[in-house]
Amino acid sequence: MVKVNIIAVGKVKEEYFSKGINEYAKRLSRFCTFNIIELEEENYQKVNDAIVLEILKKEGEKILPFMEKSYNFVCALEGKKFSSLSFANEIKNLISNGEGVINFIIGSSYGLNEKVKLKANKLFSVSDMTFPHTLFRLLLVEQIYRAFSINSGSAYHK
Repeated sequence: MVKVNIIAVGKVKEEYFSKGINEYAKRLSRFCTFNIIELEEENYQKVNDAIVLEILKKEGEKILPFMEKSYNFVCALEGKKFSSLSFANEIKNLISNGEGVINFIIGSSYGLNEKVKLKANKLFSVSDMTFPHTLFRLLLVEQIYRAFSINSGSAYHK
């Protein structure tokens, strides 16, 4: 069974988002081994451009070890956009080609270190819009579930 991870900088603080994420995570257990790995966000009281670069470097160092021996979708505004059907097809092709671990990487509110983006197998975006990270995580989990549902022939995707 394929392993799917969301590797995210920061935690979901709102209970209503957590409940939605947990519901889709439970549903995904039919199709894959699903995990959310939360990495600690760097916090500084005063932030300027140099400090943001330092934050991104430190957060990138936490992310990079998880990107070994896996296929990595790195979530970035400049990434490729998919329809739900083309995203499902992308997931199906990865699994058919023997990918055992598929990661979705979500950076902090400051973004991602360039080293993380360079290590991506695919830069991935769901929209040109900006979302709060917790809402984006819920959207992403739902779209992963939708992709597996489409590939299984489920009536979930209408």
